[in-house]
Amino acid sequence: MSAHDQLLVVIDPVARRSDGESVRIAKDVLCGGSEAKICLPEGPEEFARALARRGSRRPVVIGDDRTLLRAVSLLHRDRWLGDGALSMVPVGPAVDLAHSLGVPRSAVAAARAVLDGVVRRLDLLVDESDGVVLGDLSIPAVAGPGSGANGASVWNACRSLVRTLVRPVPPTVVRTHRLRVEADGVLLSDLDHLVEAVTVRTGGGRAEVTVRASASGDPLIAKALTVTVSGPDFRYRADTLITGPVRTRTWTLRPGAWGLTLPSAATTSGG
Repeated sequence: MSAHDQLLVVIDPVARRSDGESVRIAKDVLCGGSEAKICLPEGPEEFARALARRGSRRPVVIGDDRTLLRAVSLLHRDRWLGDGALSMVPVGPAVDLAHSLGVPRSAVAAARAVLDGVVRRLDLLVDESDGVVLGDLSIPAVAGPGSGANGASVWNACRSLVRTLVRPVPPTVVRTHRLRVEADGVLLSDLDHLVEAVTVRTGGGRAEVTVRASASGDPLIAKALTVTVSGPDFRYRADTLITGPVRTRTWTLRPGAWGLTLPSAATTSGG
């Protein structure tokens, strides 16, 4: 078989525990169409060692969004992303990020894309500590789908519903922050202005920066390659992870910095 057909398949332990049947199906498809070496790490250290010993094999991860983010982070620090491409079969409790990047939700469709798909180059946000962001980041660190806060959110919603039945709901209090936001050196907001939220989204070769001020009006939107946020201790949500508190952070967009194997145009409708 060619080098393209030689795979290193790293299966996250959470995926094995949460949906063993999808893992088995994905393994069958991958092993049926390639020479696949299967790795079953039991924790982050073994996961990292497995990827580090990939040799010339194409890395494939089976897991959820956190698995994808962990793999990209490790391969970025290994300075491999610019030359190779990662493949993924999404299995686990949270796969919205992978799906937003174009990976099919179905284990069968995703495994077939590993074998027959094409590599798409994607943008990457990298901070000064070598942390990576594949999709979006937000300040404050708003919990979203797959963040592990869903159960609490449902419970809080139920309690809120009960409260509305017995007494009026008080007005929503919006927390504000004093943040200095710069996009490619251009000041968008300074510490003397209150900010409700800052979001940064990748895609299109530029990061889209949105600043929502506490005063009424349209949000301020800018495109940039470098975004710096500073101010009193703040937390931010990057993809599935919440980080902080920090007082300053700079993210630099690297267009087309990493490759992800996705279904070709001919097979996209099947995913």
